Amino acid sequence: MSEESAVPAERPVVVRLPVEPVESAVEADALDAAVRSTGIAVRGPLFGVATQTGGERWRVFIAVTHGCPQQARDELNSALWFRAKDAAKDRAERRALLAAVARLEAENVTDLTVLDTRYRVVRADEYANLDTHGGLETPRPTDPEPLTRDWSHVSNRPKVDDGLVLDPDAPLSPMQASERLAMRSLAYSGARFPKAMLRDSARALRTHPDIFLMPTAFTIVERSGDGPWSVGSRLHTTPHEARRALDSSLTWMSPRERGLIPLEAGGDVDARSLVAEGGRTGAEAAELTALVRASDELRAGRLNQIEVHGTAFRIVRTRRLVRWGPDGPESARPSDVSMTTPMALHPRLDEDGVVHFSDSRQEEAAS
Repeated sequence: MSEESAVPAERPVVVRLPVEPVESAVEADALDAAVRSTGIAVRGPLFGVATQTGGERWRVFIAVTHGCPQQARDELNSALWFRAKDAAKDRAERRALLAAVARLEAENVTDLTVLDTRYRVVRADEYANLDTHGGLETPRPTDPEPLTRDWSHVSNRPKVDDGLVLDPDAPLSPMQASERLAMRSLAYSGARFPKAMLRDSARALRTHPDIFLMPTAFTIVERSGDGPWSVGSRLHTTPHEARRALDSSLTWMSPRERGLIPLEAGGDVDARSLVAEGGRTGAEAAELTALVRASDELRAGRLNQIEVHGTAFRIVRTRRLVRWGPDGPESARPSDVSMTTPMALHPRLDEDGVVHFSDSRQEEAAS
């Protein structure tokens, strides 16, 4: 039987009409955005880890936000190592966890089962809509915003993909269904992609003909002058969380990077506190004042773009899709590139839960 004939037909899409006023507003907002859109910009793949226990739905275990497969594997490696160290009930459980850790230290694992749980490195393509001017889409009026805006440098709000169940059979609104059907055929094209990536992308349309659209996320992009936009932050759950991260970058991180605040300064020292204290003069005072002014503009309203020191920052609404096949979500492709290789990340842990800080892997292998 050929590869193409072995692939089952695409699953049906269940459409649910909005009935609540808020749902209807979100749907109308999505329709307006679709009318304005002139296309999409595809950033490329992101990776995380999903788990499945028994016949249950796949669930995100490690957020699908990493830039390469090995970063997701490394985080899984650490999660299993610490579970073996701190939560294993007995030697048998710890032995199974450590066996999985050993594999992750030596192999490019994409799928493994530990005890009764299956772990899979999951691949998603990230993209954003383009508006009529070719710019990346900013947050929509109906995107969620907190009732009280918190501008502290540390956020305790839920992270992207927390508790997310991957359910490709869940009912969708008409606009969600339209987006899902439109994005089923997404595949890389063009001379800028290596042949192996083009081949794997075309093959994925056959092996994983369906897609699951992950919840909308938000990120910060930046550019200097007329140059290209580049990603300047991780993904955030709401537009405000992205703005809060940008505010923190402007008032806390940027002054340290520019040498305006010593790296060893306390966590409560930022551009805002220094401007309030006074004492700085000349170019330093001007730089700090410009950063605080940009922060004030950001805090005054729901701004989605500001410029300071010749750099423009924009809050962008971003989407991710996971291709889906008969065995669940797509994993890393052969052509996906990792920046590092598998390696030991932690000291040796034995079956009794004892950490051997003095043991080196080289000495152990030579003995």
